Amino acid sequence: MPRSAGTLLVLLALIVLWQGLHLLVGASSLASPVQTVAKLAALLATGEFWLNVSETMRAFVAAFAISLAGGITLGIVLGVRKLAGNVAEPILTTLYSIPKVVLYPLVLLCFGLGISAKIAFGVMHGLIPITLFSMNAIRQMKPVYRRTSQVMRLSPSQNAFTVIMPAILPEIISGVRLGFSLTLLGVLIGEMFASQRGLGFMLTSAINIGQIDTIMAIALLLTIFAVTCNALMMRFDRRLTHR
Repeated sequence: MPRSAGTLLVLLALIVLWQGLHLLVGASSLASPVQTVAKLAALLATGEFWLNVSETMRAFVAAFAISLAGGITLGIVLGVRKLAGNVAEPILTTLYSIPKVVLYPLVLLCFGLGISAKIAFGVMHGLIPITLFSMNAIRQMKPVYRRTSQVMRLSPSQNAFTVIMPAILPEIISGVRLGFSLTLLGVLIGEMFASQRGLGFMLTSAINIGQIDTIMAIALLLTIFAVTCNALMMRFDRRLTHR
């Protein structure tokens, strides 16, 4: 069976399951697929909704860019410096396991009530997994690559861009995929707890007044966005793996 046909069948099965759950629990608890799509179309036609989408995307893009650049750089440094990596790894793992929500009041004290706090909270979620994946990618790199760069007497920059990065790129992309999802989650949580604009703020407002169709419409939009971006990264990863 072609992959596209399998994907379509899974999608149809999920829609049927969704409709079945809607009939089981009622419209007051779960909007139907048709109601959700209609509500999403109505939201997309309003300027206010796009202002909230823009606010979330601005915070997310900034947080993801910082997580990506910082995580890969820090991961490579810790991977190359073995002693520093051995010291930092348990610290990063411990920090990663802490529920970030308990730290959000501290983030608000440091960055104030605005987009800076949402960016910082997104970075807190995305930076550590990208760092750990990048560091482990360096550690698992085949020794022959290091020896080859030494024999060819490459400069540090030549070694980084022509040997290290191509060798560890597939593993880094796996970390980037995880960091992408967690950064988006961090930004949305930040908007849900202390914000006056953004999709997270819209979700909290809809929950407070019981607008099930709005909640489902925003969740559907975020799901489509996350699945599409993840699929593109998986496709890029497969191309690198099979080249």
